[in-house]
Amino acid sequence: MEGETQMKVIQAVNDPLEIAGVSLASRLFLGTAQYPNQQVMLDALKASGAEVVTVAMRRVSLQGGGESLFDVLGKGYRYLPNTAGCYTAKDAVLTAQLAREALGTDWIKLEVIGDDETLFPDVEQLLVAARELVADGFTVLPYCNDDPITCKKLEDIGCVAVMPLGAPIGSGMGIRNPYNIRIIRQICSVPIIVDAGVGTASDAALAMELGCDGVLMNSAVARARDPVSMARAMRLGVEAGRLAFLSGRIPRRLYANASTSDDGLIDGLE
Repeated sequence: MEGETQMKVIQAVNDPLEIAGVSLASRLFLGTAQYPNQQVMLDALKASGAEVVTVAMRRVSLQGGGESLFDVLGKGYRYLPNTAGCYTAKDAVLTAQLAREALGTDWIKLEVIGDDETLFPDVEQLLVAARELVADGFTVLPYCNDDPITCKKLEDIGCVAVMPLGAPIGSGMGIRNPYNIRIIRQICSVPIIVDAGVGTASDAALAMELGCDGVLMNSAVARARDPVSMARAMRLGVEAGRLAFLSGRIPRRLYANASTSDDGLIDGLE
């Protein structure tokens, strides 16, 4: 019976992540910026096992005359263009439309940033952009605050997933508010993908242990001393965290709880 239970858990952790009718074997999403060079980027992507890669549409060239990022990446990945660098709903919608025209995908990672210092989302503009893009047939995955109410509103608008931050973009601070992430998991039925703030593999594992469906990262891998090794560590962290969540951790207790039973103790021993 124990073997059967273990097998069921292993099978469950290998179940694909379903987003908008697309099955993904990997629950790790990886960015394509800030790597030392393109070969390191390609090696890191391979080591991560990621199937979805994010690309900042406002920061890559789509002009001819040379090998573009998309030429380097090839056709082995699902592109998730993002609207990084947009500060208004209008700019984000325009960028999404350009991405769909250039790449032939209606998937978009929606970002509408409030300021240059924190890079926190502008929730008001984010909701406006999300409504317009969903109405225009986009498959919207919004980067948002770790705010349960905002996440629920985005789900109600029609976003296929919500992507709450763990900490500020590029900070490496990890999951700063696990309690909010747990609430988001409880009230939202769409996939939850932690986006931003992950610094190391234990952060990725924690996100998955909290019940999230995936983790998106860029800086934690690209800016690591060894990006390829870190990419592999992140892959293992995501897998371990998912397996731990499905396995069910023991409750936290203030006092000790003996791991062996008192039954069968020999009387009279001091």
